Amino acid sequence: MGIAHDLGLTRLLGRLPSPTRALRARSFPLRAPTQPAGVAPLLQPRRTGGDYDTGWSRRWSARMVRAGFVEGPMRLMVQIMASPRRRGADRLADAEGALIFAANHHSHLDTPLLLTSLPEPWRHKVVVGAAADYFFATRAAGAAASLLMGAIPIERAKVGRRSAELAAELIDEGWSLLIYPEGGRSPDGWGQPFRGGAAYLALRCGAPVVPIHLSGTGEILRKGRKLPRPAEATVTFGAPLAPQPGEKAHRFASRIEAAVTALADEASSDWYSARRRAHSGDGGSLVGPDAGVWRRKWALGDKHRRPEPPETRPWPAL
Repeated sequence: MGIAHDLGLTRLLGRLPSPTRALRARSFPLRAPTQPAGVAPLLQPRRTGGDYDTGWSRRWSARMVRAGFVEGPMRLMVQIMASPRRRGADRLADAEGALIFAANHHSHLDTPLLLTSLPEPWRHKVVVGAAADYFFATRAAGAAASLLMGAIPIERAKVGRRSAELAAELIDEGWSLLIYPEGGRSPDGWGQPFRGGAAYLALRCGAPVVPIHLSGTGEILRKGRKLPRPAEATVTFGAPLAPQPGEKAHRFASRIEAAVTALADEASSDWYSARRRAHSGDGGSLVGPDAGVWRRKWALGDKHRRPEPPETRPWPAL
């Protein structure tokens, strides 16, 4: 700098950009390479949502942790909150291999209740189809759901080939699947129309579908409620259903929904009366009347009672 001062160049050098200042202003490395024109960019792998990898949760060590959690804290919590009654498990006495358990859905308590209610040998070799956008929104949430419930991500907002392929592969490997064909929890206490996921997997994999009806869990922890409230819950298992020759997925899905509806009637009355009403087509409906919010709430008050003839029902015929 002494020579520069003697030559009068100090002011000129001060105006020149500093190489080190330029480097500090940028992150290091300086910049990612640009994408050549005409070349498709590489897709960055996602680690959440439907792309979350759950393979590790089916290893021996993870299965032992999950079994301990299900038989310990989860079973204790379910017993305290739900005092569950379990009916119809004897209908699975002759069933073998992987099964698809299809249940109605009212509460986050539904999965713990079912995981502690499934009979052996399926209880500890079952995966749960869980909403990818909810249970796998973050890696931490996905890890907890996979480890403690055996959950796998299922896309519910779109048709996800990855989800269907994963579920089918696991069924072919001998894993049973617990799935909620409604696609989400009930928003108002009534059920929602069944989607075709369970029927599609049954047709593809040749696995029977076991219809299940859950009652009472909406009173414990319904959608929108933050804190649970103890109440009684009932799990009713139906006989396994198999697709008929040439039956399409949408037709089989309707039969599954009808079977769950009959189980709902059975849980509120008795097996013989429910069978008679199901045969005559007067077994009621899971989805309730196609009407406004106030009328659906009105009809919901009589939902769990024994179905009556149409002319004496408490809500007007539409």
